[in-house]
Amino acid sequence: MSRRVVITGIGAVTPIGNNVDEFWSNSKAGKLGIDFIKTIDTENLDVKIAGEVKDLKIEDYLDKKESRRLDKFTQYALIASEEAVNNAGLNIDELDKNKFGVMVGSGIGGFHTHENEFTTLYNKGPKRISPMYIPMTIINAAAANIAIKYEAKATCTSAVTACATGTNNIGDAFRYIKHGYADVMISGGCESSITPIAIAGFANMRALNSNNDPNRASIPFDKERSGFVMGEGAGILVMESLDHALKRNANILCEIVGYGSTCDAYHITSPDPKGESASRAMIDAINEGNIDYSQVSYINAHGTSTPYNDLFETRAIKKVFKESAKNIPISSTKSMTGHLLGAAGAVESIVCIKALEEGYIPPTIGYKESDEELDLDYVPNTGRKSELKYAINNSLGFGGHNASLLFKKWE
Repeated sequence: MSRRVVITGIGAVTPIGNNVDEFWSNSKAGKLGIDFIKTIDTENLDVKIAGEVKDLKIEDYLDKKESRRLDKFTQYALIASEEAVNNAGLNIDELDKNKFGVMVGSGIGGFHTHENEFTTLYNKGPKRISPMYIPMTIINAAAANIAIKYEAKATCTSAVTACATGTNNIGDAFRYIKHGYADVMISGGCESSITPIAIAGFANMRALNSNNDPNRASIPFDKERSGFVMGEGAGILVMESLDHALKRNANILCEIVGYGSTCDAYHITSPDPKGESASRAMIDAINEGNIDYSQVSYINAHGTSTPYNDLFETRAIKKVFKESAKNIPISSTKSMTGHLLGAAGAVESIVCIKALEEGYIPPTIGYKESDEELDLDYVPNTGRKSELKYAINNSLGFGGHNASLLFKKWE
């Protein structure tokens, strides 16, 4: 069995908007969501900036008792899921629950709860550890809580592939529907790891930008880039078989037609300098979509603003598209949001969906200094209108995980 798969609902919580409309509007406008960290004490931290979620009132979405039992990454996932389900117009009571599943992951899981409980352990002893500690921190908590809320009884899993997590979960859900195991899937990624230990850990491995200038911190493809900026949030998609969506007269936003997932098998943090496996993920997605390479009209790059990622991803894109790579608009919305780790690929999939829907490419902001080998069209600083038919979303994660999704404009 091979079925067409469409997206009928999307939901987002991000540093530049707590719903899809706000997020997309600010993406198009090139709004910077990176600022000095306000939710934790940064006095002893070298890195003092991040892309925090702002002005989100959790109590508007979750009751106090429920929210106290959930780490922030799960809270964000539930809030984005509610938007996506409402956006899709799903009537949960009418669904076949045994053909309705969830694939939502996180790169790190409940870091806020970990740190709070570690502090309790050392200050007050093991008897004071919360009985909810484990259910709050396990990475599958987000997927499980979504499944419980919506009574989704098909598969409920959480692919964990570092910064490729969101993209892998969407790709796996695509295949699950394509091959007939489910009719409807809630899929995506979530993350909330703006905590002292996460900031210190990434900073000490020299992955984060440390200049603490929000305007020159997350600058993908710029010659002066020196590390990524931590972000947080969630991106959730409602995906359906085309037949199921048409049968209920759903509003179809986009079609997903291809998926590639590969591993560099090279290094635990550095991408492969040659971009071999990253290029193969794109090739596999294009081949599954059964389209010509010339039909790809936009790439949302992983574009983290680290020296290695942006160079090696550029090499991978050139390896796939050869000379025509220079004709494809490529942008990194991480220039606005920072890097949402396990949520990044899901949020950036929403960018691709909206870009195809509206014919608009959001910019890579903060771009000033060109780099010799990074000579592609990175849509610097100002977005542009463009007729788009196919868009690729790339995600590359620590451990050498590469994932690419191919989206098609719904016509």
